[in-house]
Amino acid sequence: MTTKLGIAGASGRMGRMLLEAIAASEYNVVLSAAILRPGSALCGVDTGTLLGGTPSGVLFTEDIKVAVNEVDVLVDFTPPSAAVLNAQYCAATGTPLVSGTTGFSATQVKQFHEATRAIALCQASNFSTGVNLAYRLLAQAAAILGSEADIEISEAHHRHKVDAPSGTAIAMGEVVAAATGRNLADVAVYGREGLTGKRDRETIGFSTVRAGDIVGDHTVTFAAQGERLEITHKASSRMAFARGAIRAAVWLINQKPGVYDMQDVLGLKEN
Repeated sequence: MTTKLGIAGASGRMGRMLLEAIAASEYNVVLSAAILRPGSALCGVDTGTLLGGTPSGVLFTEDIKVAVNEVDVLVDFTPPSAAVLNAQYCAATGTPLVSGTTGFSATQVKQFHEATRAIALCQASNFSTGVNLAYRLLAQAAAILGSEADIEISEAHHRHKVDAPSGTAIAMGEVVAAATGRNLADVAVYGREGLTGKRDRETIGFSTVRAGDIVGDHTVTFAAQGERLEITHKASSRMAFARGAIRAAVWLINQKPGVYDMQDVLGLKEN
């Protein structure tokens, strides 16, 4: 069975990578809709032409109301405000949704999850297989070292990324906090300056770099007396995220309404 995919934010960095990934995918998928923000100059342009290949017959559109009726799953990497609206359109049509949007405000999180309550939703801050394996390794490391090691999370992304820390860094922090019996909101430190005093062992620190065209680097450091363990993931291409999102979409089409993540898709969750 062929899975018909729609891409929201199809002209963005991740959107274009998703278009390429669909064209080259080993999964039985086709592009059925490529959705842009209202007023985009690319509306009406053939997606294949934009990518420098032969015409695909699928034109960029701003009409998501029509587009969601033409797809089996919508894959969305749009900014938070657009992602909330797109989720509402999916809810109205019962369309499963794969969402890679990060940087939601507290209000937007509530709106997003209210909208997706009755549909199948796969939401992840990072769809790469490597990062999701790293989550599993981090949980194991934190459970063993968490009581004796200081934990710091560093991340680096391209200069155009608008949220910090990254959704992936926060997800890593949540994994580590859960494995050590902490609440991330209580122990996270997102910046240090001046006379900060002695470090609290319970602290989970974050540091952020925004520079150049860095796709995404994440390192979690467990620093104990006399030794240091670092678990690092480096992305060299957004194709890793795009391939994972397509894999999630193919998996999601067969799931009941509910909230899932990439750990579910990869079968990494412990029963």
